[in-house]
Amino acid sequence: MIQSKKRWQIDRPDEELVNQLAKDLNLSTMLTKILVARGITTSEQANAYLYMDESNLHDPFLLHDMQTAVDRIRHAIDTQQQLTIFGDYDADGVTSVTVLTTALERLGAKVNFAIPNRFEHGYGPNSDYFEQLHTEGTEVLITVDNGISGVEQVAFAKSLGMTIIVTDHHEMGDVLPDADAVIHPRHPEGNYPFGELAGVGVAFKLASALLGEPPLDLLEFVAIGTIADLVPLEDENRYMVKEGIRRLRRTQRPGIKALMQVSGHEQSALSEETIGFTIGPRLNAPGRLGDADPAVDLLKAEDEQLALGIAEELNDLNKERQQLVKEIAKEAQEQVEIRYGDHVPHVLVIEGEGWNPGVVGIVSSRLTEKYYRPSIILSLDHETGIAKGSARSIEGFDLYKELSNNASILPHFGGHAMAAGMSLRIEDVELLRSNLNEQAKEILTEEDLQPILSIDVPLALDEIDIASIEALEKIRPFGMGFPKPVFLLEQLDTISVRKIGSAKDHLKLEMGDRSERLDAIFFGAGALADEMAPQSKLSLTGDLQINEWNGNKKAQLLVEDVKCDEWQLFDYRGIREPARWLPLIPDQAQFIAFSEEAIQHFAPFFKEIPISLIGRDELHPSSAVVLLDMPQAKEQLKQVMEKTLANRVYLHLHVHDSMYFEKMPDRQQFGWYYSFLKKRETFDLYNQIDMLSKHKGWKKDMIKFMTKVFYELEFVTLENGKVTMLTSADKRDLAEAPSYKKRQQQIKLEELLLYAPYQDLKKVFDSLRETEAVEEEKLWT
Repeated sequence: MIQSKKRWQIDRPDEELVNQLAKDLNLSTMLTKILVARGITTSEQANAYLYMDESNLHDPFLLHDMQTAVDRIRHAIDTQQQLTIFGDYDADGVTSVTVLTTALERLGAKVNFAIPNRFEHGYGPNSDYFEQLHTEGTEVLITVDNGISGVEQVAFAKSLGMTIIVTDHHEMGDVLPDADAVIHPRHPEGNYPFGELAGVGVAFKLASALLGEPPLDLLEFVAIGTIADLVPLEDENRYMVKEGIRRLRRTQRPGIKALMQVSGHEQSALSEETIGFTIGPRLNAPGRLGDADPAVDLLKAEDEQLALGIAEELNDLNKERQQLVKEIAKEAQEQVEIRYGDHVPHVLVIEGEGWNPGVVGIVSSRLTEKYYRPSIILSLDHETGIAKGSARSIEGFDLYKELSNNASILPHFGGHAMAAGMSLRIEDVELLRSNLNEQAKEILTEEDLQPILSIDVPLALDEIDIASIEALEKIRPFGMGFPKPVFLLEQLDTISVRKIGSAKDHLKLEMGDRSERLDAIFFGAGALADEMAPQSKLSLTGDLQINEWNGNKKAQLLVEDVKCDEWQLFDYRGIREPARWLPLIPDQAQFIAFSEEAIQHFAPFFKEIPISLIGRDELHPSSAVVLLDMPQAKEQLKQVMEKTLANRVYLHLHVHDSMYFEKMPDRQQFGWYYSFLKKRETFDLYNQIDMLSKHKGWKKDMIKFMTKVFYELEFVTLENGKVTMLTSADKRDLAEAPSYKKRQQQIKLEELLLYAPYQDLKKVFDSLRETEAVEEEKLWT
């Protein structure tokens, strides 16, 4: 049995519906299973989803205050007033700045941009920075991807005489800023049909309204910001990202081409994953470590050499960011282990002196992933007395809502259900930790605190082929609201198991049967090879990909999790040296011997490992047992399985004196020896056995054994080595002799256990376990 890392929740689609939809759409069942799992159940829905176009974009003037904002900005353009786009320092923010400044430049506006420095100004609107911008000549200030929480700061900016237009998508508080226009897809006084735009999506809407038509070429930036900000890829977001990716694959923008070059990725194969794991982190890097302006400069660059230089700078910053994350994550994890040990609380609030506030959000993600707890990572600055940090959550714990309940000690916070940022006084950190844990205890159950793997696309092997995997492109992009499918293949036969990689820390499996086979790669799981018995039936989850090598394409599964529901048998019968198999035995295993000789034999190897002796020691329930030597009867094996209920059995079965190859003397041999003794009447076994052995070509042990059988059957007497025939002996069957029975039983047992093929051996133990299945289920489930 192999336990999965996560709790699997399997959503099985309606097979009849899948087959009908596959027929109607001329798609593979793999693709239609994905569609059905995401609520697309009719041909009309599927076609609308698969074939999106510009008509999927909503009218930007449906957004509250859009007309007001457009009129004011056009007036500023006409009168050449100074406009400043005030952005955020993450990928959504810098793409928002890029989209809106580019659109305004096309209209001939006098425009520049400003992005607050995370370390000098913090997140979002900042009164001091607004005053600086006013002093520098800003007359119209437009926020992008921020501003909705800046009630006081917006009021201050207006008091300076600036026009303020807020565009944002973050959670709104009870009070909205008193700006000249507030554009938000979920504005309480608006009726925009889609409320899940990213900041860059809102900026694009404003750009579209100003230009009189959607600037489709700017969807390249919209796709980047939308994916990086993890908003749902639904409705018009899906069209903007899908079209944006299509354009990114062939764009000539120097900044995008330079990013792809420094990251070593092929532009024509760019996908949502490339954006999420390659482009997004590099655009985020400068804002995490300092000034975010270079990210905008790169996206707007028109010179290839300039773009390449900035891209290399961002690439270096990203490497620096990765090292910082690694170091802080290590310190944070050590704090968790020292503070809590195995008793991790409902919410982790971990703080550190001087931790870079720009990367604590990534560290929080790492801790939440490791411990499956909401986590807050705070950087302490004792000079200012302020703790700044970021938080990540799990399903069932709405961060923004729960932080709102602590607004009295959180002068600055913002975000949404799954992620947030905040600052507070250092002396209030302990109170925040206590409050959030008390709140979480009221909300989260023990089940909520167990990591879940949602599996929505169970497949059979014959549903997997190159064409179906390539056709996944039709239903991309995957992301929030339309998650990447988690494929499941159940109860597959294991054909081969190998450790791969220079450190042998990865696992390669070949699964299937005679007609269908599939390779599976499980990175970082090389140790699992030692837990997989031959011919195990495994269930695997993961991502299907195409492995191309020397022009040959082959489907393979990148494994995310694996489990084996059946008990497992490990065969170490042919390995004499315990040192070769002992490291493969789990720590909780119970070592069992059937004879004192075995204990004496293994004692030097197992100095600190207790060995239980059948008949002497009490056996206890255990998930794994090691059978060191041969049992003397099959019933002893049954006793082991009944008492331990083990689901992992390791067989060594050392034999002190094997009888299998000695065999049993046949009846002719017994008959000849009987006649020989009858004629002689007496036979000196000690002095004449060598002569008889040489004469008949029999081993001396066989002669002694036959003598013992005759003695036990009372055919002869035996005294001081002299064998005397009894003339009055009754006729008896050889099998009545205890030594004959024992030898016969041992030969059969050795044949059954010691020399049988693995498959036959497994059947023997299967039969022993059948009667104990109910008790085993009670104990282990």
